[in-house]
Amino acid sequence: MAAIDPLTAGAVLLATAATDAVYVMFTSAVVARKRVPAATWSAIWYLLSSYAVISYTENATYVAFAAIGSWVGAYVSLTFLHRPPGGPPVGAAPE
Repeated sequence: MAAIDPLTAGAVLLATAATDAVYVMFTSAVVARKRVPAATWSAIWYLLSSYAVISYTENATYVAFAAIGSWVGAYVSLTFLHRPPGGPPVGAAPE
């Protein structure tokens, strides 16, 4: 098995964390029916996920860093996007 490069491992973790955060923003824009933000978040999502896939396909061990980054990204983005139950979706126009 090839050695793990700490810089690549960290980059994969950050890329997948950002990917999940962007996915949450994409989903929020879709729920709010905001076409341009949804399309923009979608494009960013694919750019980030492509970097992660290209990085860890050379060494399958990086998949673990991708999974950790994915978890961190979803957790952090949902923490910052917390809304009270029954509240409007993020990105919805104020009433």
